[in-house]
Parts: sequence; C-alpha cells; structure tokens
Amino acid sequence: MLKNKAFEGALETIKGIVGKEHFYDSYEERLCYSYDATLEEAIPDAIVFPGSAEEIALIMKTANEYKMPVIPRGAGTGLSGGSVPVKNGLVLNLCRLNRILEINQKDYYAVVESGVITQTLNDAVAKLGLMYPPDPSSMKTSTIGGNVAENAGGLRGLKYGVTKDYVMGMEVVTPTGEILKTGTRTVKTATGYNMTQLFTGSEGTLGIIVNIVLKLIPAPEHKESVLAIFKDMNQAAQTVADIIAAGVMPATLEFLDNTTINAVEDYKHIGLPRDAGAVLLIETDGVKEAAVKEIGRVEEICKKNEALNLRKAETEDERENLWQARRAALSALARVRPTTILEDATVPRSRIPDMVRGVNEIAKKYNIRIGNFGHAGDGNLHPTILTDERDKEEFARVEKAVEEIFDLALSLGGTISGEHGIGSAKARFMPKEVGEVGIRAMYAVKKALDPNNILNPGKMFV
Repeated sequence: MLKNKAFEGALETIKGIVGKEHFYDSYEERLCYSYDATLEEAIPDAIVFPGSAEEIALIMKTANEYKMPVIPRGAGTGLSGGSVPVKNGLVLNLCRLNRILEINQKDYYAVVESGVITQTLNDAVAKLGLMYPPDPSSMKTSTIGGNVAENAGGLRGLKYGVTKDYVMGMEVVTPTGEILKTGTRTVKTATGYNMTQLFTGSEGTLGIIVNIVLKLIPAPEHKESVLAIFKDMNQAAQTVADIIAAGVMPATLEFLDNTTINAVEDYKHIGLPRDAGAVLLIETDGVKEAAVKEIGRVEEICKKNEALNLRKAETEDERENLWQARRAALSALARVRPTTILEDATVPRSRIPDMVRGVNEIAKKYNIRIGNFGHAGDGNLHPTILTDERDKEEFARVEKAVEEIFDLALSLGGTISGEHGIGSAKARFMPKEVGEVGIRAMYAVKKALDPNNILNPGKMFV
C-alpha cells in the first residue's frame, strides 16, 4: 500500500521531532504494525517512537494541522482491533516510555510510564512485599498503558477488581497537543469530574496516556490452589454460581471446558484429564487460616456438585503448573485451527450456568467448534471459535454465532465486553448495549476533546 501523499509534510516534521532513528516508514516496517491479536488489519503511513510527553504534544499539534490520524500503540496484544490503524495515518508506539518512576511503600502507589510491561511492574513491587493485582493473561508482554487504555482484567478480577480499580491518576496528551494531569496520589479525591476514569478504558480515542499513578496493596501471605474436575460442563458452571452464592470470594476462579482442556494438554502436557467435561482452577489467598478455611469450603461445594476429583497443589511448583494450564488456554486453542476468534462476553455471576449452556447450544446450532474458558468467578467467559476464515461458508456461520453470543449475554443482563474493549471489531454491536442515546453522549465527549477526529478514528463508533 502506498503512503498518503497528503501527510508527507507532517511525517517529515514528525521525523525531525523524534529523530530519524525513531521513525519507521518502509513497507516492511509498516506491515509489522498493521495488526493486533485480532483479524483486523490496516497498514499505517509511518510509525513513530516518541521519548517524552513534550514530543507527543508536538506530534499531535502537527497531526492536527494536516488532519492526519494518530493511533497510540503499546505491545499490540489487544483483542478488539484497538491499535489497528483502520484509517491509516501514524502509529505512535509508546514502548520507549518504559521506566518505573517511583514505588512508594508508605503510601502504596507506583508511578510508571505507559510502556512498562505489566509483568515487570509485578516483579518489581513483589520484591517489596507489595502487589499490583490486575493480571491479564498477556501480562508478560502487554504494557501498563495498553492495560489502562483497554481497562484490562485478568485472573484475579473476582476478588481484586480490574485495571480501573487501581488507576489513581495519569498524565495524558490530549488530541490537540496539550499535556493534562488527572487524579492524585491520595486515597480519595472529590475535585471536579473524574477525568482519570474517563481516560481509563477510552481505548486511545480521547488522549495518549504517558504515565500512570497506580494503587498497590500488600501481597497476601498465603495461597491455596485446587483443580476441581467435573464430568459435566454444567456441573462446573453451577459450582461457580454456588461458590459465589455461599459468600466465598476466591482470588481466582477459572473455568476450562473439554475442548480447551484437550488443546492445553496437546500443547503443554500438564496432565489434565482429557475426558473431563470441564475443570475449575480455584485459588484462595490472604491470612493462612482464612485461605485454608475458604479452600475447604470451596472443596465442600465442589463435592456437592459431584466433582470427580480434587487436586490440591502442595508446593509452589505444583501451583505454578496448575496456573500454567489456564494461562496457556488461548495459545493452545490457537493451534487447533487456522483462525481463532476470541470473545469476552460477560454476565452476572449467577447466570454463568445459563451462559455456558447457551454457548454450547449456539455451537451445535451453527455446527462450529467453540472452546470455552475464562474468569467464571466474575462472570467473564471467553468463547473461542476455532475456524478457518478461508472457508467462506463456515465463516458466515461463525459471524452469525458471534452475534448470537453477544445477544445471549445481553439477554442475561450482561455485556459484550468484560475486558477486551470495543475497538473496531465490536463497534457495530455497541448500540445494542448502550443504545443510540449512549452512543451520542460518548461521541459528544469524543468531539469535545478531539474536534478533528484524528486520535484513533474508526474505533467504538461505526
């Protein structure tokens, strides 16, 4: 694809701002930044790697002059097309902004730049006896800035919440090239609109997040992990609902169906039971006595729901082996067929059994293969369709199935996205959830901050 000649002047100016060593525009380089972890794809005109908020502000002022689209990007692990340059233009990669600026042990917060890898922050605070709870499955690769932009979730979401629950403040470059600071380092604030939460989950459409103040908590002193094996998928789903109804709040409560179990076993050879209808991976944490008591209650509920077997991790290595199975789920399923479509429909936790049954019925209706896994404890499932986009007839059935999965989630009081965001992949479905009035209200905010619609255009709004 040829570059847009109308942007040549802007790109030359921007190259001068960051230096030619931080500016890429060969076809091969542009192709590398044309996709994320979805099927969405579009080639940018150039890629730039700024080194400061001031450079980003100058880039945005130049882009506004030329009405050139700018697409913020972290590690590109997104699952909604959020960092795909669907209107072409300039990809603004934030990976050079990768410093942990401060870890405050007295007031329990960290200040990090957007390009810090999530796992890097986790490792740094763990050495000090602290924890940053959000833990998306991509944490070894994904950046904090991307997590904040997408309001990423993770395995610990049931007990500890998601990214938005830990963002205290940030520095943002607005679409018009101004530098804005939001929030505080205090536990609470009631000064004006909550701009911090406005930018959290905005998917790079309202501003470019440069650094973030994140809440930390003391790390739990003890963990208990168990693998519960069920003959029937519905038994496992009912167990999830029963655990929550009993007032038990595990740190993690994860679900894998038979398709996912076998894909993981083919890939990792962990020793999962291939004939199981589903398994639950459950972890409690906190003070040792409390964690042990909670896992005991969990085991009672699993047995009541006819669990075939309960495997308790007795060592840290055994515990890590169990969780390796869950973290490998998507990678394992992606090996089964040429095309993998991962969704994240979310329902109230009590409706998990209905959602699991419904997805299974949709798979049968359209004669397609769906692996189902996810954060069942907080109602967030990841129906993963295994297909081949080159098979046009099958892929047409897949597209109908995706829409029915979203309709099912909404009918159960749920949402079309629990943690992956809307991006370009789900934009056409968003009016089903928020309505036309909701769309207009959101777009009014977008228009006020980005009058020329240059920052990540083509996302959220069709």
